[in-house]
Amino acid sequence: MGVFGLLTAEYLPASLLTPMAAELKVSEAVAGQAVTVTAIAALFSGLLLPGLTRSIDRRVVLLGFSALMIVSNLLVAFSSSIVVLLVMRTLLGVALGGFWAMTAAVAMRLVPVALVPRALSIIFSGIAVGTVVSVPLGSYLGGMFGWRSAFYASAGIGVVTLAFQWLTLPSLMPQRTVKTITVLQVLLRPGIAVGMLGCVLAHMGHYALFTYIRPFLESTVGIGAEGLALILLGFGVANFAGTLLAGRLLEHSLRGTLIFMPVLVGVVALILVLIPSSFASHALLIAIWGMAFGGVPVAWSAWVARAVPDQAESAGGMVVASVQGAIAAGAAAGGLLFSFTGIVGVFVAAGISMVLAGLLIALWVRVQHPGVVQR
Repeated sequence: MGVFGLLTAEYLPASLLTPMAAELKVSEAVAGQAVTVTAIAALFSGLLLPGLTRSIDRRVVLLGFSALMIVSNLLVAFSSSIVVLLVMRTLLGVALGGFWAMTAAVAMRLVPVALVPRALSIIFSGIAVGTVVSVPLGSYLGGMFGWRSAFYASAGIGVVTLAFQWLTLPSLMPQRTVKTITVLQVLLRPGIAVGMLGCVLAHMGHYALFTYIRPFLESTVGIGAEGLALILLGFGVANFAGTLLAGRLLEHSLRGTLIFMPVLVGVVALILVLIPSSFASHALLIAIWGMAFGGVPVAWSAWVARAVPDQAESAGGMVVASVQGAIAAGAAAGGLLFSFTGIVGVFVAAGISMVLAGLLIALWVRVQHPGVVQR
């Protein structure tokens, strides 16, 4: 519920830029910074907040993040200027980064060790559902009742989330026996830096592809708005299924999942470029891509939980920062390639990079057995 509510709120502006920009009297490019400031705030809060709140009951901290999400959405809906709106979106980023950083650590305290991968797959299914729901929800409500109504609805989701967490989360008092260390100290442990490099490459290649999926489909299949929406819906549904499937796969082989999922995405990207264009084949391949990538965030969170179980929150913040940085880098690199090589060049380069990410993981990323602390 928490991840779903936060991700839905994060992605809402993507479908509301035009009416937001018109009413606030700014360009769409400026209005688009509502997404950028959220991601930047999430990056820093993921790194800093787990340590700063170390002495507070984790239940209270998580409830606080959900309350902050509600406040952010309501104040965005009331915003009369772009400056106020961006500040309120920064508050959402604080909640998003902090919540995401703590997910693996909280899962480790709520379920037995053997069930942590499955628990993480349930938590991260909120990403897939939020991705599917946010854009059509924003478009529909924005068209019917104005763009502010979408943020009121998101605040309503936040209220339901807060009530759900209030009733279900047990008290999770701080584990004072564990000494707090910095993200940098976690990163300097043997094998962690190369693991995070694999995490960055796997996410960067995906977001280089996904950012430019629309121009790719328009230039190859000649697809319209309705066809695009249908393919993206298929991607989202498959992504949700892949997230849940990953929980089962991780129980059998964490290492195999880390390697296979990015390689499968890379192979699909290359096949999309090589085969003759058709709606059916591209829709099927993109659904396979969505299913494969559904397991990537879950696998890396499970890897962190296993690699540094004594510092899962600091390591979770490291994953948040890595993923947010990879999203920005992937979109920027894809844009640069698009300018020089066209859309086919983007898919070829990103597909190759995903395959190479799998190779790097296979050769150099170490996977700890459950219960082993890597120091």
